Amino acid sequence: MTDHKHTNSLINETSPYLLQHAHNPVDWMAWNDESLAKAKAEQKPILVSIGYSACHWCHVMEHESFEDSTVAAFMNEHFICIKVDREERPDVDQVYMSAVQLMTGRGGWPLNSFALPDGRPLYGGTYFPKEQWMDVMAKVSGIWENDREKALEYATNLTKGVAESELIERNNEKAKFTKEAVSAFVETWKGQVDNREGGPNRAPKFPLPNNYEFLLRYATLSRDKFMFDHVNLTLEKMAFGGIYDQVGGGFARYSTDELWKAPHFEKMLYDNGQLVSLYSEAFQATKNPLYKEIVEETLEFIEREMTSKEGAFYSALDADSEGEEGKFYVWTKEELQTLLGSDFEWVKDYYNINAKGLWEHGNCILLRKDGDEEFAKKQGWELADLKKKVADVNALLLKERSKRIRPGLDDKQLTSWNALMLKGYADAYRVFGKQEYLNVALKNADFILEKQKTKDGGLWHNHKEGRSTINGFLEDYCFTIEAFISLYQATFDKKWLDEADRLASYSIEHFQDAESGMFFFNSNSDPKLIARKMELTDNVIPSSNSSMAKGLFQLGHYLDKKEYLDISEQMLNNVAANIGQGASWYSNWLELMLNHTYPFYEVAIVGKDADTKRVEMEQHYYSNKMLIGGSTEAGLPLLENKLVKGDTRIYVCVDKACQMPVKEVTEALKQLR
Repeated sequence: MTDHKHTNSLINETSPYLLQHAHNPVDWMAWNDESLAKAKAEQKPILVSIGYSACHWCHVMEHESFEDSTVAAFMNEHFICIKVDREERPDVDQVYMSAVQLMTGRGGWPLNSFALPDGRPLYGGTYFPKEQWMDVMAKVSGIWENDREKALEYATNLTKGVAESELIERNNEKAKFTKEAVSAFVETWKGQVDNREGGPNRAPKFPLPNNYEFLLRYATLSRDKFMFDHVNLTLEKMAFGGIYDQVGGGFARYSTDELWKAPHFEKMLYDNGQLVSLYSEAFQATKNPLYKEIVEETLEFIEREMTSKEGAFYSALDADSEGEEGKFYVWTKEELQTLLGSDFEWVKDYYNINAKGLWEHGNCILLRKDGDEEFAKKQGWELADLKKKVADVNALLLKERSKRIRPGLDDKQLTSWNALMLKGYADAYRVFGKQEYLNVALKNADFILEKQKTKDGGLWHNHKEGRSTINGFLEDYCFTIEAFISLYQATFDKKWLDEADRLASYSIEHFQDAESGMFFFNSNSDPKLIARKMELTDNVIPSSNSSMAKGLFQLGHYLDKKEYLDISEQMLNNVAANIGQGASWYSNWLELMLNHTYPFYEVAIVGKDADTKRVEMEQHYYSNKMLIGGSTEAGLPLLENKLVKGDTRIYVCVDKACQMPVKEVTEALKQLR
């Protein structure tokens, strides 16, 4: 057993990020009633330091400053030091991130914010080198001790700014969404894309799955070849790049360069869940076999490295191992020559073991330039032979890599992120029909219902070692609603719509702002922070408000609940005027707007062969449809009076008006055009 010189109160937490700091000489406390009461009692300013387990620069600052006894002594003397895992407490992170962005114009992690004893923010920033950190702390401490009135005035004004940022008022004008408006947003977007390497025309490059889901749907509906080609270019370049783990599957969080070559190597559950959904949908639209391979390999990675015995998904894999970023994933030329023998000659071209793949310290990042058909042709091989060779090489490299010291695993389970991955599995099953994908999705859905549901019908946010301790946030509800809707479309089991309906009703009661019609991020039963925030703009994860608006739109159609449709439309109407500020930050809202500006089809499949017809229907790409059905009418309004005994009929409907029923999917598809 390791003897530690220091142990602080974080040792009692379950978050891997907080536990990483449990032996710092800093007297860290978690964010809770006790730590906040201590600050008020001692009238000391609070230092709120926020990060997450896979954050590279969080580790750097810990090593430079928080493990240093001199730095720690100053922190302990002058501040109540609170460590926050941003993934466990995204609400706390939102408040202090808003404050730092208002002060400095930028944000990121680690996030270090100084606050008054009552929690109102005073000053902050992101990563500070040790000397600068000591200087900043001395200045903040000096202001608190010598010019308290100034500190109070500044904190009051800053808190007002935090409270007002991202709040939105009700738009009482009649909703008017048009194809022309959506097209105008996309036309502006076109000037910001990289049509050589894919993605945005700047670095770093984040995958932002929701951006490409919207653009794929828009391009298909509007027949915009430019954007359709751009989406496919981006998906191919990401799949070929170093951001994708060519050996083990799965995507890293983002690329530091314009080529998708050198990532920050952490792998996040939320990215991979969304990207599985995106690549599944893109395969449905294009039938590009590369996209199917990416889904298969990514889900193999999730099963192998990110899934618990009870079917829950872990949060993240660290970027670092042995204190070095990316060490687990990169290779030297000499290593590969020794391992691969004569195969090295073609592998070096396939995976660019050359100047293109060279990274740092003589290491290479494996990445691709050519598609398999093109590469096989160059080698004079059959495509099937190349596929077999690549699979054998990857298996060998994966086995060898498994002997290395692994990156740290953040094994906490978050309901919101689990829902994103659950939806990924359900979407993959709908497109590819692999039963194991549905089995995993159902097992995870059962985990959410059995472990994460509260006695009053709400949700917990976190789970680890049998403990769920943090009340759910809006993201937990909206992403679970969307996942359950996808699971319904995969199974025609009404149970999942009923569960989604219950969560929607709970959300309206506990999260909705009656004045604006939008939703707060925190429940009304949570202890109050200095501001109750709303999440409006889409980022690496869609905003919880946009996801809720989409979920209510779908449930409103499935369950014939006008109140859900009205709330969804009001939310979109509130946000519509903001979209011109930057369409990429409102892509999920724009996706919902497509359902208002193009026909939204309700496809009801009723009868003994409903599931067979569902499978056949999923072979065709129509993003502006929802599937509903079963062998019986199942108590859903859209299925009433549609069952013909001994037969299976397909009804294509828009706004409850249905065309003549047909028996074959090919006939139904004609009605969707």
